Amino acid sequence: MAVVARYLELLSRCRGGGDARPIARIQAALVTSGLLRCSAELHDALVRALASSARPHLALPLYAHLHRSGLLPTPHTLPSLLKSLALSPGAPGARRLALAVHAHAVKLGLTGFLLVNNALIRVHASLIGCLPDAHLLLRTSASVDASTFNTLITVHARAGRVADARSLFDEMPAKNVVSWSAMVNGYVQAGDGKEALVVFSRMQAEGVRPEDTVLVGVLAACAQLGALEQGKWVHGYLKANSISITVFLGTALVDMYAKCGEVQLGMEVFEGMKDKNVLAWTTMIKGLAMHGRGSEALILFSQMERSGVNPDDIAFIGALCACTHTGLVDKGKELFNSMVRRHASAREIRHQMREKGVDKTPGCSNVEIRGVIHQFIAGDLSHPRIKDILTKWHEIDIRIRTEEGYVPDKKEALLDIEEEEKEGALSRHSEKLAIAFALISTSDNTPIRIVKNLRVCQDCHHVTKLISKVYRREIIVRDRTRFHLFKDGSCSCKDYW
Repeated sequence: MAVVARYLELLSRCRGGGDARPIARIQAALVTSGLLRCSAELHDALVRALASSARPHLALPLYAHLHRSGLLPTPHTLPSLLKSLALSPGAPGARRLALAVHAHAVKLGLTGFLLVNNALIRVHASLIGCLPDAHLLLRTSASVDASTFNTLITVHARAGRVADARSLFDEMPAKNVVSWSAMVNGYVQAGDGKEALVVFSRMQAEGVRPEDTVLVGVLAACAQLGALEQGKWVHGYLKANSISITVFLGTALVDMYAKCGEVQLGMEVFEGMKDKNVLAWTTMIKGLAMHGRGSEALILFSQMERSGVNPDDIAFIGALCACTHTGLVDKGKELFNSMVRRHASAREIRHQMREKGVDKTPGCSNVEIRGVIHQFIAGDLSHPRIKDILTKWHEIDIRIRTEEGYVPDKKEALLDIEEEEKEGALSRHSEKLAIAFALISTSDNTPIRIVKNLRVCQDCHHVTKLISKVYRREIIVRDRTRFHLFKDGSCSCKDYW
């Protein structure tokens, strides 16, 4: 019928538009005209349009209407309906309906269709939350493709089961760029930036061209590790391939440069961004704050407000951190009072600013040498060059004692070890091992960049100042809260951290 064809054309134009109101008007016209109850094809078109709208849950009642009309779903109906279910986890009866749709698919012999099977795997893994059933569907499917695996890889990674995600990834007969992206970002989310970069290197070796989502993940991994050279490579890749710097890529670049000790390069990227959302502004503000440039961070915070971007809780925390890192107590109080007047979550921010706690995580420091990340853990002597490192540390220890009068601060050592063991324990703090390794692995005048997972202790802070003077090296250390630039025996934090 020509009238049905016209409605199908109208609904196809609505797909991906976001606004559900035109679809609702078409649906109302189809119901009042009686056309809807006579056509499975129109049900299918409505479900597909609503699934790609901003209100996918509106597609769910259409399935019951289809059955009440005595019609049967098509292989095209079920994937869109299951997509709507996966996007509407809070809809009443969503899980129950998903199971009913699965039963109908089996009864009608539709599970042999690839798109139906992939949608069932997705809904079992996400909405229903039953990964064993999703795995069973994968193993018993007549046909699978990269999308089937990608769904499970993503779900496992988001659940923190990155080893399971990697097993599925390695098992895939053919990988696409989405597969690589899911695996890179899965490792980043798990805090394993080093393995994320290994996967990215393998992706390059196999000739797969990276997309934005992969590159954002790679930049996040570089930020985690302080891998400046690899981060710069990504920036160079974007320029060489004339890839537009989206707000997501720009924000990732700003974060990478700030966390790798090159906040000025981050500022250059930020200033060149055409579009800036609240996350982009907040990332730049926090980057300046962690480098001790509190006044500039607060100026940028004011610029953000004047530009019409409303700060969220994270932006306020970034501005407050700028105050704490530079001792701007009065300004911090002013900001906090402003936040109290405008936001209801002041109690949560107060908790985050005051939270101290006892961190039992072992100290871990990373140093990048010629594009390779070397990791040191406090007390761990497993590095292949540990003999050279300890020999170098012995030399450092003698020089800073004789030339600068260094005396170890034993209060920083563990309390449950003997007094004579405390100096040895202090000498094996992760950043000291990393600095010693960097000194034997780089040429004179090369800045040393260290990334540490915990707050730098008083003794290590003092020792690093002395090393920067005795060896005439710039040493940049990023600890859990901020950056420290050690040069000529002093630190940029002015001993306030």
